[in-house]
Amino acid sequence: MRAMAPCQNDKQRQRETTHLASKVRYTVSMLVLGSRYDHTPVMGLQTGSRLAQTSRALIDPRDLKITAYEVEGPLLSERPAFLRVADIREVSPIGMIIDSNDELVGLDDVISLKKLHDLDFHLVGMSVVDEDGRKLGKVEDYTLETQGFVIQQLSVKRGIIRGITDTGLLIGRGQIIEINDREIIVKAPGKREKAKPVTEQSRREYVNPFRNPSPQPDSTSLSVDY
Repeated sequence: MRAMAPCQNDKQRQRETTHLASKVRYTVSMLVLGSRYDHTPVMGLQTGSRLAQTSRALIDPRDLKITAYEVEGPLLSERPAFLRVADIREVSPIGMIIDSNDELVGLDDVISLKKLHDLDFHLVGMSVVDEDGRKLGKVEDYTLETQGFVIQQLSVKRGIIRGITDTGLLIGRGQIIEINDREIIVKAPGKREKAKPVTEQSRREYVNPFRNPSPQPDSTSLSVDY
């Protein structure tokens, strides 16, 4: 078989990159489950190839914002390696798009990133209680807004007894009072609108707690994905 000429290789790579860029245009601001980005491909825009995949999110407990994703893959020059959300060009159906593997940084490259990594904060699995000390359950997932990677809601799984009657609760970030090493404290019923049990049908109907209920212009509408 004849080897493809260098110029043909360049043309093919350019077509692949153009095709990748065209797919990127699907991206809009969405509310999605955080678990959707588990093991998500990280794609390079320059080469059109897969550079890595996400392994876990680094969440800042002070503002419940995802700062970076730890990534894994055979092409990484450093381990552990991270992709800062500030370096993500787009999020599309094919994965997270970055310019090149230069955007993947090591643990010691960014001081604030190292501090957050050493904190070892894991949101999923944390206990949730109200301010009166009543146990509500544990975080099983969360909803984030893809434009700023800010966590908007917590999906809380009830205990075994309560879980028989309903599947869980959605807690808006505005209801959160405190996050400490052991648990998340939220406003008690009566001091806030009571969190509604989540049925299988309503589980997919995510609501942005900060969105103005009045109609918004089409250009700023926020779509929901699941």
